[in-house]
Amino acid sequence: MSNPAQSLYNWYRNTLRNPKYRWWLILGTALYIISPIDIAPDFIPIIGQIDDVVLVTLLVSEVSQLLISRIKEKQDKEVVATVDGAGTSDAVDVNAVEIN
Repeated sequence: MSNPAQSLYNWYRNTLRNPKYRWWLILGTALYIISPIDIAPDFIPIIGQIDDVVLVTLLVSEVSQLLISRIKEKQDKEVVATVDGAGTSDAVDVNAVEIN
């Protein structure tokens, strides 16, 4: 059996990458971070902040990876469109003449 922390991380990452549940998970994470009800209460020094810091770090790293991959996909599409000629404005007018 795998490590429970690794299983939770994999679940969080896979759920965050699913567009159907992405915003719900981001909203739930934000609510958990600002909520006074935690796994480790915030009034306990150091230990109380560890779960919040871990969640903030996880959320920021995963959302930044999603944004970076989206930007790369957009740039790749623009490069393909330019190579195919679909994105260029260099139009050429041609007068066609029928040859008998």
